[in-house]
Amino acid sequence: MSVEATTELRDVGHGDWLDALEADDGFYLLADGEPTVPPAAVGPSSTLEREPLPETGTVTATTTIHVPHPDFADDAPYAVALVDFGPVTLTGQVTGVDPEAVERGLEVEPTVRRSATDDERLVGFVPAAEEVSDR
Repeated sequence: MSVEATTELRDVGHGDWLDALEADDGFYLLADGEPTVPPAAVGPSSTLEREPLPETGTVTATTTIHVPHPDFADDAPYAVALVDFGPVTLTGQVTGVDPEAVERGLEVEPTVRRSATDDERLVGFVPAAEEVSDR
């Protein structure tokens, strides 16, 4: 990988990563061989490589939020899940299914959704076989 490419990847922030995920171009970074998602907290001599995010992941843990932080008041109740995408694990809200129905082993696709409370973008997941309107 060229120095320019590594420098360019150092400048990738969370918003840039969400842009890519929203454009169906999700990725993760290998920082000296260790997987991470932007922004990458790496040293000046670290090398970065961009790798495609797998199209689906598996829910490994979930909880349903009934009493949310005020930033998510209008979203409740909602399910938050840890999803294993092989090299990386992502955390986000699961939509397109009743929050109480989200369980370990559910296959999901990553997406970007907007908070009903403040319209901020955040990582979301939809069941892999489902199409939902807020995707």
